[in-house]
Amino acid sequence: MNLTGCFCRPTRSTFQWALAVACVLFGSTAALHAARVKDLTIVEGGRDNQLVGYGLVVGLAGEGDSNAASTLRSIQNTLQRYGISVNQQDIKAKNVAAVMITADIAAFLKPGGRIDVLVASMGDAKTLQGGVLLQTPLLGADGRTYAVAQGPVAIGGFFGGSGGAGGATVQKNHPTVGNISNGAIIEREIPAQFVHEETLRLLLHNPDFTSAARMADAINLRWPDAIAQATDAATVAVKVPEDYKLRHVAFLADLGTVELQPDTMARIVINERTGTIVATSTVRVSHVAIAHGALTITVTNNQGVSQPGAFSGGTTQQVQSTQTAVNETKGGFTVLNEPPTIERLAAALNALGVSTRDMMAIFQSLKRSGALQAELVIN
Repeated sequence: MNLTGCFCRPTRSTFQWALAVACVLFGSTAALHAARVKDLTIVEGGRDNQLVGYGLVVGLAGEGDSNAASTLRSIQNTLQRYGISVNQQDIKAKNVAAVMITADIAAFLKPGGRIDVLVASMGDAKTLQGGVLLQTPLLGADGRTYAVAQGPVAIGGFFGGSGGAGGATVQKNHPTVGNISNGAIIEREIPAQFVHEETLRLLLHNPDFTSAARMADAINLRWPDAIAQATDAATVAVKVPEDYKLRHVAFLADLGTVELQPDTMARIVINERTGTIVATSTVRVSHVAIAHGALTITVTNNQGVSQPGAFSGGTTQQVQSTQTAVNETKGGFTVLNEPPTIERLAAALNALGVSTRDMMAIFQSLKRSGALQAELVIN
């Protein structure tokens, strides 16, 4: 079975290894599909930039911040901006929440364009549901304003009910974090220059010497004047051909369509929180023997009531009994007597019937023994 990759999450106590590791990831002879240069790289000088701002969300129907000094001062400053002078002691912040606004601005965007923004509460507001963000400047790392955000906040969830003694609340998702689609207008363009002395540099998303070399070869095959050179694992320098001297954008468009087969590192990624394991097709295991067993200890507490006999003069007493059971399953010993691929390893471990947590321990032991020829990443 030739597959390009898979992602699965185990749902049974008996670990279905062919699903959990990689759903029978592509075999060693499977051909990878070629990828385009534009999907593997970004152009130096065309990177995104981060923006951040501090503002107020109003209209929260009593679910906003308590009377925090910072929120009250922000409300006071906002009112003074409109010529309204009030004492801080007279301000109530129940309908207002102090928030931080973050956004990413892509390269080449012009003034008047719009970007999405993310809004997150800074104080103790219970929810941002139904709130409206007041006009907030978004600053870059240089302290200059590049966009202005404003609009209704969508949180994708809800918070309801009343807390406290005898109260009940219901919550879905994170009601103190929301977003505003197209909520910021760009006010200043970020300068971007992607061609220097008739040369542009492609930066790989996943630096790799093999992938960089293959990319340079593929580009030179398209333009035989040897215009491309891999300078390191993350960078491919490309000279603009004579036919494109005054058409840099057209050259980038054609360059992005060049296809190559990128290389992948042998890597296993384990997410212990979700029980998800993903492995690449290049994972190999040396000659190794694996034994697995499990010891289960169960402790049960039973509470009952001891009732004295009639006319005995005794009192009713609570009785607690504890029962302990130990169950140790027989360990399986599997010998892998040939250098296996990830498919053979999956089949062998599936035969052992191990759980997700046991599988994580086995992988760590394989790595320590030196038998796992792959990088092991545990999140």
